[in-house]
Amino acid sequence: MYGDTEVMRRRADALREQASDLRAAADRLVAQADAVAWSGRAADSMRDRIRERSSHLRDVAAAHDDAADSLDAHVAEVDRLKEAIAEVERRVGTLLADALSAPREAPIT
Repeated sequence: MYGDTEVMRRRADALREQASDLRAAADRLVAQADAVAWSGRAADSMRDRIRERSSHLRDVAAAHDDAADSLDAHVAEVDRLKEAIAEVERRVGTLLADALSAPREAPIT
């Protein structure tokens, strides 16, 4: 009713996993480009371009990590508020039970 924090936690974990996958892909791209048996200015240009693109992938990975951290902070706040709501509900239940079980005074006539 108030927000499924388990679903949100799984999404934060998925964002972190995607960030890790992006970093691994960037590393693979650079390694593959470096492993190409090709030399010359065009080869150097290609390798520079791959390194530049891999840095963009790492930037996106960092953004995924930031999003996961923000989502974790949101989840913590949702959990805190859910607990506060539950505490108020418990207090209201106790007050209501006390009020219903209290002896009633006879009406003044």
